[in-house]
Amino acid sequence: MATTEKSVSPPHSEHEHEHEKDVGEKVGTPHHAEEFPVKTDPEAAVNETDDKMTFKKIMALVAMAFLWTGSQIPVYLYGGIPPYIYGDIGGTDRWTWFILGNLFALGAVCPFVGSLSDLFGRRWVAIGGGILLIIGNIVTSTAHSMNTFIAGMAIAGAGAGINELTALAVTSELAPRRKRGIYVSALIFTIIPYCPSVLWAQLVAFYGSWRYIGLWCGVWAFIGVVLTFVFYHPPPVANPQGLTRREILSRVDYIGAALSIPGLLLFLAAIQWGGYQYSWGSAHVIAPLVLGIILIIAFVVYEAKFARYPMFPGSILQEPRIMTLTLIITFISGSNFFSVLLFWPTQSYNVYGHDPWQVGIRNLALGFPIMAGACIVLALISITRGHIRSLMVVSCCFMTAGCGAFAALNRDNVWLAYILLIISGLGIGGIVVPASIISTIVCPDELIATVAALTLAIRVLGGAIGYSIYYNVFSEHFKTEATKKIGRAAVEMGIKDKKVIAGIIGLTAEGLIDHIHKLVPNEKAYEHVILAGQVAYAASYKYVYFVSIAFGAVSIICALFLGNIRKYMTHKVPVTL
Repeated sequence: MATTEKSVSPPHSEHEHEHEKDVGEKVGTPHHAEEFPVKTDPEAAVNETDDKMTFKKIMALVAMAFLWTGSQIPVYLYGGIPPYIYGDIGGTDRWTWFILGNLFALGAVCPFVGSLSDLFGRRWVAIGGGILLIIGNIVTSTAHSMNTFIAGMAIAGAGAGINELTALAVTSELAPRRKRGIYVSALIFTIIPYCPSVLWAQLVAFYGSWRYIGLWCGVWAFIGVVLTFVFYHPPPVANPQGLTRREILSRVDYIGAALSIPGLLLFLAAIQWGGYQYSWGSAHVIAPLVLGIILIIAFVVYEAKFARYPMFPGSILQEPRIMTLTLIITFISGSNFFSVLLFWPTQSYNVYGHDPWQVGIRNLALGFPIMAGACIVLALISITRGHIRSLMVVSCCFMTAGCGAFAALNRDNVWLAYILLIISGLGIGGIVVPASIISTIVCPDELIATVAALTLAIRVLGGAIGYSIYYNVFSEHFKTEATKKIGRAAVEMGIKDKKVIAGIIGLTAEGLIDHIHKLVPNEKAYEHVILAGQVAYAASYKYVYFVSIAFGAVSIICALFLGNIRKYMTHKVPVTL
C-alpha cells in the first residue's frame, strides 16, 4: 500500500534530493530537514486517498451493515416470542435449543472463516454466509416441529457467524486504526431499527403470524447479499507464501475442530439437561458432561503442544496481558448479555402480563442502551487514543450493577426495570463489541479476521454456557416456587384435583396461560392462579441475576489490570478498495 510521508529525513544522494523536489514544496528541503529534525513514524504515515470516503467504499460499508444486522435479528426477534412458537409447533421441553443451537453454530464456524476467506476471498464468503441466513430463515418460517425449527436456527447461526465476523473484519480493514472505533461504531448504529425488536416480534406474532419473522429476516439477508455482490470488490487475498488451495486446506485445524466442537456441544447439553430434564446424577447428564470436559482438555493440550497450525496462532498474543484479559471480559460479557437479552423478554411476559404492546414497550429500554453503550465506548476508544482501562472498568461496573440489581424486581415494581435496563444495557453495550475491536487493534493486521473470529466465538460460547447455567438455575427454583405458590392459590380457590393443579403449573411454566381457562373456567379463580404464577416467576428470576454478579465481579477485576493501547492508534489503513 502506498503511503505519503509527512516528515522527511536527510537525503543520502542527489537522486533522492531531486525526487523530493518533485513530490512538492510542502515537503521541505533537505536543509530544512537537517535544521528542524522531525521523527518519522512509518505507522503514522497515511495516504489520504486510502482514507477518502468514496461512493464505492460507502456502499461496501452499507452492504456490511446489512450483513451485520442480518446476522443479529433472528435471535433478537425469535427470542422475544418463544411462547408463540412452541404454542404452535410444540417442543416445550426443548425450545431453549433454538437459542443454543443458533449460538453454538455461530461460534463453531468462526475459527474457519479465515481459512475460507483465504480460499475463496472475503466477498464470496460473505455472500455464502448471507445465503445460509436466507436458507435458515426459510426453514424456520416453514417448520411444523420444534426439531425442524432448531435446525433452521442452527443453519441461520452458521450464516450469522460468517456474516458478523466478515462485517466487523471488513469494516475494521477499511478504517484507519485510529478511526476503527468510529467506523465500527457507525456499523453497530445500524441496528437501531431493531432496538424495539421484542415490540416488532410481539406485534407480528399477535396480529399476524410468528412465521412472518422468517420472511422478514430472509428478505433482509437477501438485500445484504445483493449489495455485497454488486459493491464489495476487495483486492485479492494476500498470499505472500504463495500457498496453493491444497496447502491452505492442509493448514485448517481439523483435529482441533473435531475435539472442540463435540466437546463444547456435549458440555452444553449436560448443563442444559441437568436438573431440568434429567437429574444431575443420571447417566444422561454425567456421560456428556465427563466426555465434554475430556474433549475440551484434549483440545487445549493439542493446540498448545501438538498442533502444527493451531486454530489460533500464538502470534495473536502481541500484547498477551491485554489480549488475555480482554478475552475473559468478552466471555463474561457474553454470558451477561444473553442473560438480559433472552431472560428479560420472557420475564416481562411472564411476570407483568402478555399484552403484546406492553411487552414490547417494556423491552424498549433494552435495545437502545446496548446500542448506545457500544457506540459511545467505540467512539471513545478512538477519541481517547486507546485509554481502554477506564472505559472497560466503567462498562463492567455498569453491567454488573445493572444485571445484579434485577434481583430486586417483583410483581409490583416494574418501573425499576426501566432504570436497570438502561444501566445494564450501557455496560453490556460498552463491552460486547468494543472488546472485540480492542483485540483487533492490538493484533497484527494479517490476523484481524482470526482475532475477530476468536473474540466472536468466545462471546457467543460464553453466552451459550451462561444461558444454560442461568436457565438451569431459573428452572430449578421455578419448580419449587410454582408448586408452592400456584398450588396454594389453587387450593384457596377450591381447586383440589391434583391433576388440574399440575396442569395449571405446567401451562404456567410454558407461558401458555390462556389455556388455563379450560381448566379454571371461573374468572375470579383464573385471575388468582395467574397472579400466583406471576409471583412465582418473579421469585425465581432473581436467582439468575444473583449468579450474574459473580461473573461480573471477575470482569471488573480483569478490567482493572488492562493497559492502554495508545501506541497502536495510528493512521494505518490495512485494506483499501
